[in-house]
Amino acid sequence: MKHTNGVQSSEEKETEDAKPLNTTSLVLTSLTAGAMAGAVAKTTIAPLDRTKINFQINQAPYSARQALKFLVKSYKREGFLSLWRGNSATMARIIPYAAIQFTAHEQWKQILNVDQDKSVRTASWRRFVSGSLAGVTSQSLTYPLDMARARMAVTQREQYSSLSHIFVRIWREEGPRTLYRGYCATVLGVIPYAGTSFYTYETLKSLHMEYWGTSGTNPFEKLMFGAVAGLFGQTSSYPLDIVRRRMQTSSVANSQYQTVVGTLVKVYRDEGLRNGLFKGLSMNWIKGPVSVGISFSTFDTMQYYLRKALMYTSS
Repeated sequence: MKHTNGVQSSEEKETEDAKPLNTTSLVLTSLTAGAMAGAVAKTTIAPLDRTKINFQINQAPYSARQALKFLVKSYKREGFLSLWRGNSATMARIIPYAAIQFTAHEQWKQILNVDQDKSVRTASWRRFVSGSLAGVTSQSLTYPLDMARARMAVTQREQYSSLSHIFVRIWREEGPRTLYRGYCATVLGVIPYAGTSFYTYETLKSLHMEYWGTSGTNPFEKLMFGAVAGLFGQTSSYPLDIVRRRMQTSSVANSQYQTVVGTLVKVYRDEGLRNGLFKGLSMNWIKGPVSVGISFSTFDTMQYYLRKALMYTSS
């Protein structure tokens, strides 16, 4: 990857000294690294994710104390593994989602000539657009799995026993269109979220390269850059995340949220900004940076070593 200032890291230069990989190998390594990044990141913060979704889909007031009570109650009632309830659906979604998102981002960067653009202003704009398009691409292809994951996170095991059970019940009882309920809110939210996340991460790496020259970035630095990217990305799109969850779980929560605008208006009128549209944001300021930081750092590190291994085995 060439940066906007034309300086290459020691990792990239070492990689270029080996035999170049073909397009298929580049795509496969991106898919594999992306899948691993998503799986590691989401499994790490799964209990916090389940807690956040629980508060997002109802009108109960959120606080750190109430979030802790929910975790303790889930543990006492259903056992330790209940804190990861819905994680199988999360893995079924996040592995293809992250693989597609990171790979799509690589491809969109090439199409938009992000790394070849010497202008800081246009390069920044293209970084944001390539990240947004990567998010839209991955969400569009994996959205029903996100719906299933949200349903599993807020219900008891008796209601939905497995991922396939969710799809069968939704299809029979609510119709196939329900599998994409909340899709518009998701896409509207992923544009600023993915755009801001990828833009921030790539920009911080580029600035690091400009300052430190060819020293490159180590995994801890990538983790920190990803954490900052996650903080900005999560905050920029959070109200639409609330809307998405309300629409996805409206039938199991005995509430009616049918449209993006209608849901925004209803949540704001009934619950306000802090306890409605931004409910649980403080938890996202914890789990978001952790998740995104782990995801970006894992992807970059695994992609580098996978490509390095393939280059030297094929040379």
